[in-house]
Amino acid sequence: MTAIAWAYLVHLARHPSSAQEYEAMMAAMGMAVDRPWTATDFFFTFAMWAVMMIGMMAGSAAPVLLLFAATRRGRDQHGVPVSVLFFGVGYLTVWIGFSAGAALAQWALQRAALLSPAMSTSNPWLSAGILIVAGIYQLSAFKGACLTECRSPLGFLMSRWREGNVGALRMGIAHGVFCLGCCWALMVILFAVGIMNLTWVAVISGVVLIEKIAPGGAAIARIAGVTIIGAGLYVLFGG
Repeated sequence: MTAIAWAYLVHLARHPSSAQEYEAMMAAMGMAVDRPWTATDFFFTFAMWAVMMIGMMAGSAAPVLLLFAATRRGRDQHGVPVSVLFFGVGYLTVWIGFSAGAALAQWALQRAALLSPAMSTSNPWLSAGILIVAGIYQLSAFKGACLTECRSPLGFLMSRWREGNVGALRMGIAHGVFCLGCCWALMVILFAVGIMNLTWVAVISGVVLIEKIAPGGAAIARIAGVTIIGAGLYVLFGG
C-alpha cells in the first residue's frame, strides 16, 4: 500500500501524460485559482491527501499492525484473521478523516488567495505561524503522551484489547487517534513548504518513522520541534 501510494504521488506530481490529465492534476492540487472549486475539485484534492496520508503513515503503523496480526494468528491457529483488516481500516479511517479536513483547509486558502502556485502559503507571516505552532506542539506534553502510545505497540494492545472484528475496528481507530495526535502538526507543515513537494513529504515521513521506532524517538521529536521553530523564526525575521 505504501509503495502504491508513493508511486501515485510521483506520477501525479511529475508525469502528467496529457493536457487533460495536467488540468485535472492542477484542479486536484488546488491550483485552479481563477475559478471557484467544484465538487470534483474537492473530491480529487481529498483523494490526493488521502493517498498522501497512506503513503506517509502506513509504514509507521506497521509495527502495531504486524504485532496485532501475530497475536490474532496465534489465537486462531490459522491464517491471518479478518480482524486484522478491520484494525487497518479503523486506523486508516482516522487519517482519511484528517484528509477531508486538510482538503477543506486547502480550499479555504485557495479561496482567500493565500495559496501560491507552488502549493504553499503565499503569506510569509502565515507560513511562519504554521511552522512555529507546529514546532511548539512537537514540544508539548500532549504530543509526548501520544508518541508514547505510538512507540509501544505491545503496551497499546495489552491495555486496549477488544475481541472480535468490531473490537479490532475500535482498536484501529484508537491507535489512529493517538497517531493523529502525534503527527498532525508535522502534516500541517506541508502547507508552509508545499503540499505536493515530494522532498518534504519524504522528509516528514522519515521524521514520523524515526520518532516512532528509533531509540530515543521522544528526544528526536523535541529536536525536530526546536528545528521547526527555528525555521519559522527564520521565515518571520530572516526570509
